[in-house]
Amino acid sequence: MHHHGYLWAGPKQRFDQEALRRPAHPDPPPVGSRPELVQRHQEVVAGFPGCVLPPLEAAYWLVKPRSLVRGTWVTAEAAAAWLGDRMDEYERRFLSVHDRDAPRLAARVESAAVRLGTGADVSYGFYLERPAYLHLAVVTCSPNRSRTGLGCPVGQVMR
Repeated sequence: MHHHGYLWAGPKQRFDQEALRRPAHPDPPPVGSRPELVQRHQEVVAGFPGCVLPPLEAAYWLVKPRSLVRGTWVTAEAAAAWLGDRMDEYERRFLSVHDRDAPRLAARVESAAVRLGTGADVSYGFYLERPAYLHLAVVTCSPNRSRTGLGCPVGQVMR
């Protein structure tokens, strides 16, 4: 088991485009469906894996391009430390003063280490100034607990 880190920061309006953040339904539209429905399904099948927006379900980061992986760790503690470093990096831009609270951020890192240690994924989101949004995720890989059929985006990881 190992963990991959992902970061997306951008306009909140772009983040809110949820249709781009969902994988296609596994079954295509039934024969005889409206052509626009068939075309939309084909577009999602082709476009979702390459879309850089965060998926609605963290495990689906694993189908995204390898270039989006910001780091890989074999221990939950190292992966959680990366989350903490990213939160520290962006903390001055957090829109909410509540989100900037140092003990609260430290508790999130501790909680992430525990959850990652069990094989779960961790995903955090923060509203930033302008309005923008920060999405941070660490996804457990080989295997992912919630989506066991998803492969590793970076291939074999050295232990």
